[in-house]
Order: sequence, then C-alpha cells, then structure tokens
Amino acid sequence: MSDRRQVPERLDGIREEVILHELRATGKVSVRDLAERLNVSEVTIRKDLDALEERSLLRRVRGGAVPSARGEEGAFADRMLMDAAAKRAIAREVAKNVQDGDSIAIDSSTTSYYLAQELVDRDDLIVVTFGLRTAVLLLEQSNATVVMPGGVVRRASGGMVGSFGNTLAGRGRLGAGFFGTATLSIEHGMLELSSEEAATKRALVAVCDEVHVSLASSKIGRFGINSFASASEVTRIYTDELADDAFLHEWEKVGTPVVRVAGTRSALEARALSLAGAEREAEAV
Repeated sequence: MSDRRQVPERLDGIREEVILHELRATGKVSVRDLAERLNVSEVTIRKDLDALEERSLLRRVRGGAVPSARGEEGAFADRMLMDAAAKRAIAREVAKNVQDGDSIAIDSSTTSYYLAQELVDRDDLIVVTFGLRTAVLLLEQSNATVVMPGGVVRRASGGMVGSFGNTLAGRGRLGAGFFGTATLSIEHGMLELSSEEAATKRALVAVCDEVHVSLASSKIGRFGINSFASASEVTRIYTDELADDAFLHEWEKVGTPVVRVAGTRSALEARALSLAGAEREAEAV
C-alpha cells in the first residue's frame, strides 16, 4: 500500500504549494503522478497547472510542467501560496472588524490581500492602500472608494511606497488599519526589512484609530530592522494556532491581545505533512 500523503481537494492552496515544492525538488512534474499523489483527478491537476502557469510560476509541457523563470511578480504569487489556507482563515477572522461604510487602511502584504478578498461584499468602504493588487481587486470586485497615495512602485511587494505622511495629514482619521509584518518584538514593535516599506506603513499607522496586525507563527522570532509600529500602538495581533502560549503571554503583559485563529492548525499540519512527503519522494528519485 502506498505511503503517500493525500491532500483533500478543498485545500487548493496546499495542493498548489505541494506542486511547486515537487517542481523545485525534481525539475519536472507529471499530471499522472500528481493526481495519484494528491488523490484528485487528472482534470483537477491540469487546472492547477494552468492556473500556476497564468501566474508565471511554472511552464506547461506535454503531460506535466517544468520550472519557469520568474520575476518579482512570480515571487509575490509564490508568497501568496505559502500557508494559504491559514492566511485565508486569519483573513476571515480579521474581516469581522470591518463594517459597511468604514474608512480603513490596508497594506500590501499577502495576508492583507486575502483580507481584501473577504471585504469585497462590504458596501461603501473607503480604503486607503499602497498595495497595487489590493487596489485593483477592490476596484474590480467591490464598490469601495480606493485611495492610493503617490509613491514609487516596489516590485517585490507590489506596493507604492514612499513617505506620504504629508498627503494624509489633516485629512481626518481612519477607523482601523490592517497590516502584515515580517516579524515583531516587544522592544521594537512591528518590523520590516525594507526601510521604504516600514516608512509607508508608519505613515498609515499614524492616522489609524486601531491597528490590527496579522502574521504566520513561522515569522515569530525572525529578524527585522525597521519598525513601523510600537507594541503600544497595536490594537490586536492575529496569528495561527501554532503560536505558543509564551508568545501570547508576552504580548498580553504589555496590553496587546493575541488571537490564535481557530482552524489554522489543521491546515498548517496538512501542509507540513504534504511537503514532507514531497521531500521524501524527491530524495527517492
């Protein structure tokens, strides 16, 4: 009997991530092998491969796919797939903070893009964002008024970054801002590697009454250098269920509650099992 891990068809993000993982490990994937490994039909795999090719993440060939040279756009799309199921669950929880008619800020992170997808059915939002993809999504799929301060397009994040504090000053307050972060610490708050990214987020934080931050637990303890919000400025932190109790207690001591979003553990564990299975099979080739 095969020892291959099977990925439920409903976990589309995990399935796509497994496909890309195997492609990086072996240099080529076949429709037949992927269908058997992931316990789905070959039609489903072909649709997955076509969707990944549209995002420049691979190149279709007869019977399967091979790697595609990718630029920054591909890099963003690749990050969208990382922990996708958990990010969607976090976004659904964070979206509960937004009601019809609210004025909010959203950054250019992949987690915030998933949040924007959850907000397309809200009416009469005013959304200030420097995320190009988020702006296009809301423009095409919602009736939100989208405000984009000027700046320089940063390809890695798809964001229009720059010091636009003067653009926002004196124009009122936003009810809430929603941000991803590279990492965080009690001493230095929310941290990014890019100084431009941090400066842009800092300008938005300054005009928000509430600041909500979302991050995967895998980012906890990573390195960051440029702060965009102090611990005291953050209203609430959202993460997955793999964040340990010590992390929660550390932040609650300084008055910042942490929400571990229900349902994220199973998605992350399924992803880990699938990627581990892909690595074992790649090593056996």
